[in-house]
Amino acid sequence: MTDDKVAVQQWQVSAEYAGQRIDNFLLTRLKGAPRSLIYRIIRSGEVRVNRGRIRAEYRLQAGDELRIPPLRLAAVENTPLQPGRGLAQALELRIIHEQDGLLVLNKPQGLAVHGGSGIQCGAIEALRQMRPHYAFLELVHRIDRDTSGLLLLAYKRQVLLEAQAALQRAETVKCYQAVLIGTLPQKRLRIEQPLYKYTLPSGEMRVRVDAAGKAARSDFVRQWQSHSLCGVEVRIHTGRTHQIRVHARSLGHPVLGDEKYGLEAENLQWRLKGRQKGWNRLFLHAGRLELAMPSGVLAFEVPADAGMQELWRQGMQGLLEV
Repeated sequence: MTDDKVAVQQWQVSAEYAGQRIDNFLLTRLKGAPRSLIYRIIRSGEVRVNRGRIRAEYRLQAGDELRIPPLRLAAVENTPLQPGRGLAQALELRIIHEQDGLLVLNKPQGLAVHGGSGIQCGAIEALRQMRPHYAFLELVHRIDRDTSGLLLLAYKRQVLLEAQAALQRAETVKCYQAVLIGTLPQKRLRIEQPLYKYTLPSGEMRVRVDAAGKAARSDFVRQWQSHSLCGVEVRIHTGRTHQIRVHARSLGHPVLGDEKYGLEAENLQWRLKGRQKGWNRLFLHAGRLELAMPSGVLAFEVPADAGMQELWRQGMQGLLEV
C-alpha cells in the first residue's frame, strides 16, 4: 500500500529474537520505516512491551508481548513480494547447507542480497518467502550483487551472532576467484590500503583508497596469466565494501567486467568476444569460506558459473586470444 493506515499490531516474541534490542527488531520487521520514526514511537511510549513503556536499548525476552501503533508507511507494501517461480527453483538448487541454524547459498551473479534502490526482491526476501516456517531469517554478511558465490544466512538468532563473530576472527578464511585485466609481475601481492566510502552527486555510493578510510587487507595469489588477463585467488582479511574491486584497481589491474571501477574498453572487448560463453559478468566469485563456530570448523566451497569456469580453464591452459 502507499498511504494507508496499518492497524495496531500485536506480536509475541519467540525465542529466536530473545536478546535482540527492540530498536533493531523493529527496523527489521517494519520494512520501509525510517529510523527516525522507529525511535520516535519508542520514545513517545507508543511501542509497548508487556503493556509498559521501554527504551530503545531494551532487549527482548522470549514471550514478551509487543504492541505496535498504527503507522503510515509510504514505502511498505501490504503483501510481501513473492519470488518468481524460476528464481525460487534456481535458489532451491543453490542451497548447499541448511542445518543447525545456518543456511548457505551459492548466490548467482546478478542477484542482490536484499531489495532496495529499485530492486524489489533480493536473496533474503526470496528465501523468507521460500521458508515461511522460519520465524527468523537474516543475512550473516553481504556480497555485491554482481559477485557470485557463498552467502551465509541464519535462521536462529544465536547462530547469527556466532557466525558474525566468527567472520571477524583472524583465522577465518574468505577466498575469492577473480580475473584481472593485465598481468601481474609477482605471484603474490599483499595489499594493505585503507578504504573510504563516499557518495557521488547522483547519490551512488563508491569506495576509494584513502588514508581517512578503514584498514583493509587483501592477499592476491596469481594462478595464471594469458596475454591481457590473469586469474588470481584473493584472500581477504577484512570485509570492507568493494574491497577486492578497489584494491585490484589500485594495482592498475581492475576486475574484468567491473562497471564501477574497471576499464570500459577492455570490458566491452571481452564481453563481445565471449558473447556466447557467458562472459558478460563481473569476474569475481566468493568460492571458499572456513569459519570456526562453537560446534566446530565449518568449511564450504562452491564453483563459479559455467561462463567463468570456461574463461578460467582457457586461461590456465594458455588458450585465451589477445
